[in-house]
Amino acid sequence: MNETSSPLSSPAGCTNLKLRQFMRRVSQHYDVQLAKVGLKTTQYSLLAYIAKLGPIGQTELASHIKMGTSTLSRNLKPLVVAQWVVVSSGPDARSRLVSLTEAGRLKRIEAQRRWRVAQDDIHRMLGTDKVAQLHDLIDTSMALLEPLADVASDA
Repeated sequence: MNETSSPLSSPAGCTNLKLRQFMRRVSQHYDVQLAKVGLKTTQYSLLAYIAKLGPIGQTELASHIKMGTSTLSRNLKPLVVAQWVVVSSGPDARSRLVSLTEAGRLKRIEAQRRWRVAQDDIHRMLGTDKVAQLHDLIDTSMALLEPLADVASDA
């Protein structure tokens, strides 16, 4: 194999496309499991973060999950309507606090069982060593791409 055909020397194809294809496949599997309890993966993730960090300021939550505040507001709406999450006034007039209701805590616990099934399936299919390598690659890559987040926030 010459230098230009080595898979490690020059990636073939669009990195964004490959990542999106992989994410769609993984997300579809989690979505199937979480749909059994009436949630989407994004909703489950929000419930889990709020359970872990809340009550938490909306801006701080957006920062933790690497999501814009307007996107977070849109994603919180169905959770508020379902009465799983409450968004209340924060310490000052411009801040908002996000917290789980008792129903939200119970929904998260219910969904966590389905999430665990999906998680275990992915680990079994890929193998735990590959999953650990994947996590390490993602964490390292996210750190290396941090300057791009700064550019996006300036736009």
